[in-house]
Amino acid sequence: MEAGYNPRTVEEVFRDFKGRRAGLIKALTTDVEEFFQQCDPEKDNLCLYGFPSEQWEVNLPAEEVPPELPEPALGINFARDGMQEKDWLSLVAVHSDAWLLAVAFYFGARFGFDKADRKRLFNMINDLPTVFEVVTGAAKKQQKEKSSVSNNSSNKLKSNSKSRTSETHVKIMKSQPKDEEEGLDEEEDDEHGETLCGACGENYASDEFWICCDICEKWFHGKCVKITPARAEHIKQYKCPSCSNKRARP
Repeated sequence: MEAGYNPRTVEEVFRDFKGRRAGLIKALTTDVEEFFQQCDPEKDNLCLYGFPSEQWEVNLPAEEVPPELPEPALGINFARDGMQEKDWLSLVAVHSDAWLLAVAFYFGARFGFDKADRKRLFNMINDLPTVFEVVTGAAKKQQKEKSSVSNNSSNKLKSNSKSRTSETHVKIMKSQPKDEEEGLDEEEDDEHGETLCGACGENYASDEFWICCDICEKWFHGKCVKITPARAEHIKQYKCPSCSNKRARP
């Protein structure tokens, strides 16, 4: 599957980690409907793989023993219909986090990382929210509380485009004049600085277009959910892929 791919430096291993992590988050959020369908309980032991290319795959475990890389949790498909979907996705997310660390430190051991290298690698990894935190929204609890102070517009969007100030359904990120209350800038930074994309888990940046799901109130990069500012203007109520694909449970 990935024969011959071997990151050797701390930066390369971290880049590998970020790519695999992005793929797993994609499977459990924006591509959740497809992921759910592929995890058929009638099939054999299946695993969720994340790749450095930010892609994901549900497949049988590697046949070689021991495998070239640590293997993800086996049989994730068996529990799919035996529990609430959100609980199942959370369980897969936890195992995915454990697998990501296993792969990263496998490379570290294989290529002789010393104590300082391992510590640096872990600190780089630890600065990112876990897959579990992104999938469950745990990394954004404070942000959800702050979202209650936003206006009651039917569609919440983030943009730094000042040309949109007249549109009531668009949430604008505007800089305050310096001679006004200086505290407003700090409050705005505090409100938005820790916002994480529900799809990729990356932080909010003022030069990027964001959109908020009206159901789960998670924020997303427009590019991650394939929504452009122009398209968003015609959406009365935005539902993210996860909320759109949720099915009723008995």
